[in-house]
Amino acid sequence: MRHLPVSLALAALMLAGCAAPVREPAPPPPAPVAAAHDNLNATLWMQTAAEYHAAVLGAFNLAIAQTDRALLDPGWDALPPVERAGAAVDGLKPAVIVDADETMIDNSPFQARGIRDGEPYSLARWEGWVNERRARALPGALAFANHAASRGVTVFFVTNRGHANERAATVDNLRALGFPIAADGSNVLLKGDPRAPEGEKATRRQWVGREHRVLLMLGDNLGDFLDGIATDVATRHGLVESYRSWWGQRWIMLPNPSYGSWESAVRRGCADAAAADCPRASLRHD
Repeated sequence: MRHLPVSLALAALMLAGCAAPVREPAPPPPAPVAAAHDNLNATLWMQTAAEYHAAVLGAFNLAIAQTDRALLDPGWDALPPVERAGAAVDGLKPAVIVDADETMIDNSPFQARGIRDGEPYSLARWEGWVNERRARALPGALAFANHAASRGVTVFFVTNRGHANERAATVDNLRALGFPIAADGSNVLLKGDPRAPEGEKATRRQWVGREHRVLLMLGDNLGDFLDGIATDVATRHGLVESYRSWWGQRWIMLPNPSYGSWESAVRRGCADAAAADCPRASLRHD
């Protein structure tokens, strides 16, 4: 038998020891995960939660009962005293004032599109959605509005949608859903309405109040009931407390965790903090 020289044998053993290890197959790439979005849970809650459905139905059931109650009291008025300015309400025609978006109609599909497409809010995107005329009635909203109309109460829609580019589509959408809309759309007052063109809602509410006793107001934002709400969190809470006995009586608030002036109030309250830390600075831990 032929033997390898010792040096060659050692070299063979070293090469064997340095052979490349057997490689495991590479793991499959991870499944795609949706990017985090600060509006996702709010929109899902409004679209799917039985709790949201129940809260909205409860608000409109209460609104029906309070409308009937207010009709029996000729001195009942839901307009803020500063906007009524001491004028008498006896003999005025009855009305209710409601906001539109997230009060009577549901725009959550617009929110969902922004989440899906990674698109922030823009006026162009919003006007495109409005002109599709596809907002749906919130549960119980039609029953309330039509009950009020059946009792001779005019339902005024006072909304901050833009008068110039959104009026026709808004009137069409509300009418198609079955809301009691006047033939000329005169009970729909958008931002910039020539009858009361100032930006906030007080002048439009006062316009309604000239000839109407306001039985009830419904909204999803503090500005649907009062002006002067563009301030910090504590001041806004003070405004709510100053009308403590009116909530659930003359004024009914609908839940909307998706957007609203509460967001800017939080940021305003911690304006000196870094933007990323600002919301955390206002969280309570008690």
